[in-house]
Amino acid sequence: MSLIKRTMPNWSALTDFFDDDWTRDWFMKGNGTPAVNVVDNETSYEIELAAPGYKKKDFKVHMDNGILTVAGETEIKKEEKKKNYTRHEFQSSSFSRSFTLPDDVMKDDVDAKYEDGVLHLTLKKDKRATPEKKQIAIK
Repeated sequence: MSLIKRTMPNWSALTDFFDDDWTRDWFMKGNGTPAVNVVDNETSYEIELAAPGYKKKDFKVHMDNGILTVAGETEIKKEEKKKNYTRHEFQSSSFSRSFTLPDDVMKDDVDAKYEDGVLHLTLKKDKRATPEKKQIAIK
């Protein structure tokens, strides 16, 4: 006997495409959280967050007890004045992503750069702190 995981079709992706809210960023997930790539290189970990529309000042990146947290908050204000009316529009968005860091990350050596709508984080590895691997006996 085998177990096969069955999933229902994701209709929300299709309905979101036809949604009237065309201001939504295509790089954001449905809940407004940026898509993330994590690359494990030989000497570092590279984290890329797709966050178009943000500015460098909109991000807060901090590390606490081995957890890296990236948060962003932005607000867009538009005002249109015509002869007999004024229209104000406000749009704000925010997100927060947290990552549990492996033991071999040099916590004092993190580089961050925001370029072309992507936040790039580089976390260098400490070659002396190799993750301990061991076989566990089953009793």
